[in-house]
Amino acid sequence: MFDSYNRQIQYLRVSVTDRCNFRCAYCMPAQGVKMLSHDEILSYEEFLRIIRILSNHGVKKIRLTGGEPLIRKGIIQFIRDITALQTITDISMTTNGSLLAAMAGKLKAAGLTRVNISLDTINPKLFRQITRGGDLVQTLQGIEAALAVGLTPVKLNIVLTNMITEQDIAYFVDFIHREPVSVRFIEYMPIGESATGPGPSIEEIKTMINSFGRGKLKPTIDICGNGPAKYYNLPQAKGSFGFITPISEHFCGVCNRIRLTADGKFKPCLLSNQEIDVKTALRNGASDDEIAELFYQTIAKKPQGHTLTNPDEPTQFFRKMSQIGG
Repeated sequence: MFDSYNRQIQYLRVSVTDRCNFRCAYCMPAQGVKMLSHDEILSYEEFLRIIRILSNHGVKKIRLTGGEPLIRKGIIQFIRDITALQTITDISMTTNGSLLAAMAGKLKAAGLTRVNISLDTINPKLFRQITRGGDLVQTLQGIEAALAVGLTPVKLNIVLTNMITEQDIAYFVDFIHREPVSVRFIEYMPIGESATGPGPSIEEIKTMINSFGRGKLKPTIDICGNGPAKYYNLPQAKGSFGFITPISEHFCGVCNRIRLTADGKFKPCLLSNQEIDVKTALRNGASDDEIAELFYQTIAKKPQGHTLTNPDEPTQFFRKMSQIGG
């Protein structure tokens, strides 16, 4: 499957729930967002049917997101069911890690390949502030459990807000020397309302890393797949650093993903209000071919690039990041 700009589409991000046990300051308002009703959310059976159909049209990689995917009951059996299709070669998950310690072994046994875990600071007070109530210890325990059971490569996602500190960077430099993790710094995206602001630039983070006396960053190959991060090693480190630049050096030209929201909408681009309703077709008895045709329509609408750096384009979206599997 190729889109209008010759990008091969083989990756589906599936938001299995709009609910989350965190209220991250850059993701949603402090009061949260209006939750969808049970009937508005796709069932696991509906998700599985869509995945099965799309796996026959080029999709080989699935990433489960939320909200927080681990708070939805039945997630382990759902992963087993995707694995049983035998047409999906990679099943990964993005999580805040707070529930991962108790579930990591079962997730691995069910067929989950790897995890991305959000960790925007290692300062407990700032962590509670950013997540509005999250417990840093639980997330750190989740990271340890993921490493222990082999959900690798474990990737840590750090959004560069104005709350990140030099102590955080020093911790991550030490961490990749001790553990085979990939620590990925993500540029802050100015999308809609947020209780945080932008933090250091990617170049400032690189300079900081190079200043700790543990050697200089050197480019290396992608850790897994053809994702948006550019990876770097430090001498004698077990892990690596990744840098994701949606603003300063956007990677739209190699984007290979389509999103499926919890309420059954295909999204051709995260940073767009375009959506195609697959749930209504599904529940009105659409055939496999008709579902596939909606996927083709979504791919055809995939834009060449986002418009966040265009001052004439709005940056307000009618959904929060937590509602679309950001």
